[in-house]
Amino acid sequence: MKTVTLNEVLKNKMEDKEFSILYEKEKIKNKIAQMIIQLRQREGLTQEELAKRANTSQPVIARLERGTDSRIPSLELLNKIAHSLGRELEISFKVVK
Repeated sequence: MKTVTLNEVLKNKMEDKEFSILYEKEKIKNKIAQMIIQLRQREGLTQEELAKRANTSQPVIARLERGTDSRIPSLELLNKIAHSLGRELEISFKVVK
């Protein structure tokens, strides 16, 4: 029996357009979650404190940090969070390898 690596499985699955789109969406949500957690913790804030600063609710911050919401957060929300953490939201497009 041949051993198959996760990278090989992903490479094959990524050929499926629908899977590829969903996979990229999940990567984006997880990257956003990681960034918000890191910045919030670096500032020494609770989710509640960040929510107040960003004029949103603690459950919204919790959902973002879990990365489990089916939606990608709006640019408006991300901008409010960025500004409440003394940051500027930056968006870029990268060349696909």
